[in-house]
Formats: sequence, C-alpha cells, structure tokens
Amino acid sequence: MTARAKARIAEIAADGQPGLLRVAVLGGGCSGFQYEFGLEPAPAAEDAVIDGVVLVDPESAPFLAGAVIDFKDELIGARFAIENPNATSSCGCGVSFSM
Repeated sequence: MTARAKARIAEIAADGQPGLLRVAVLGGGCSGFQYEFGLEPAPAAEDAVIDGVVLVDPESAPFLAGAVIDFKDELIGARFAIENPNATSSCGCGVSFSM
C-alpha cells in the first residue's frame, strides 16, 4: 500500500464514506481476471485486514500476494491501481490481468 493510496482512503473516510477499501479478484475482464474495488464500513469475519485499511477475502488473497496498491490521479481519471507480481500480463487499462 503506497502512501498515496493510504492518503486517499483517509480523505474518503474524512468525507463520511466507509473507511475501508475492499479489493477482490473476480473471473472476467479481457485478460481472464479483474480487480474489484469497493468501500466497506467494517471487515467480514473471514477478511484479511492489510495496513489497517484494506480488506481482502480468502479467495482473492492468493492472487494478491505481494501486490502493491496505489492511487493514481491522471488525465484519464483517478483510480486505485494494483502492481501485481503474480500477473503474467494485463490489459491496457490495468483493470484485468492473467496469471
């Protein structure tokens, strides 16, 4: 988790939104798997809590081992992005990947 990502989650929480970022890996996308991001007020019993602000379910955890979550604010938009060492390729937008 980069400092930019932590700062963005803190900004979101300060605006009254839920303060935990859920990151999940689902089947689909143009490369086979895709990331899903959401905000949650509290972890589920089975969730791993990373850096105190990221929630990962047990099924997604192996796909995200060693990954770094960042927040990017670019001309094309602002978004959370993942640098995943487990991915063998990814699509141009970085939302989907293959292993």
